[in-house]
Amino acid sequence: MKTISIRELHQRTGAWVRKAAELGSITVTERGRPVARLEAVEEHGRQSPFRSRKLRPGYKRLMGRLTGGTDTVAIVSEDRLCQHSRRSPMNYKTCAFVFASAALLVSGLTGTAQAQQAGMTFFITSVGSGKGADLGGLAGADRLCQTLAGAVGAGGRTWRAYLSTQASAGAAAVNARDRIGRGPWQNAKGVVIAGNVDELHGNNNLSKQTALNEKDEVVNGRGDTPNRHDILTGTMPDGRSPEGDQDMTCGNWTKSGEGAAIVGHHDRIGLRDDAPSKSWNSSHPSRGCSQDALRGTGGDGLLYCFAAN
Repeated sequence: MKTISIRELHQRTGAWVRKAAELGSITVTERGRPVARLEAVEEHGRQSPFRSRKLRPGYKRLMGRLTGGTDTVAIVSEDRLCQHSRRSPMNYKTCAFVFASAALLVSGLTGTAQAQQAGMTFFITSVGSGKGADLGGLAGADRLCQTLAGAVGAGGRTWRAYLSTQASAGAAAVNARDRIGRGPWQNAKGVVIAGNVDELHGNNNLSKQTALNEKDEVVNGRGDTPNRHDILTGTMPDGRSPEGDQDMTCGNWTKSGEGAAIVGHHDRIGLRDDAPSKSWNSSHPSRGCSQDALRGTGGDGLLYCFAAN
């Protein structure tokens, strides 16, 4: 029996519906565990219209809409989407039933995935600000975390970017460890990263396999193309702000040109077999603050986000 993942079903719903009609049945899995089945329907021994080698124009339009991000339940609710089959009531009923089943399946599985991510309390951002290390200060970085969490159903928490700032213009330094709550923190799969702040800055469970983004995806690391393992932190290994006058936070996250920011390696891999190379939060300074400069050392302006409550 053919088996596909939830993600594959989301990405190519129309194609898998047609394949289910051809094969008779497809099992859908979540993390390797069967959770649903997509089955074709044949009425009174009549063959599904999807088994024909060439799809009619109406089916092609429907397939395109199902894979184009349009709400699948809304699509199927419109009778006109199968109207080319009205000349044959059996074909029309088969068309409507198969696509309605697929729509409900996708809708249900999406709800399951978002319910799981609602329990997420840690992630790496899937995108940065697009302006290098200019995040709009701590407020802008927190807003990015909050927005991305909200997009996957986890916006009910207060999200904070794991970033430190340095003392400047009379303002006191801010330590990343002091702004992320008490823990515990878990990723989108429910895997605990650390139980508390001390464990996070000690023997934590953060690695390439566990430091997922908000979409429950592994973030590219060293050896992948492109490498995105440099995560902005501006922080020392203990989670505190760097001392001294040298700028290590790209102007407290307001610069996108010259400057530098301390980054960590989420995959715990660097050029050498030493502690800084394996540090998740304090590996080395960036070459600059622009997007190109961050990419030059294997970064993309990504952040660690923690739920503070």
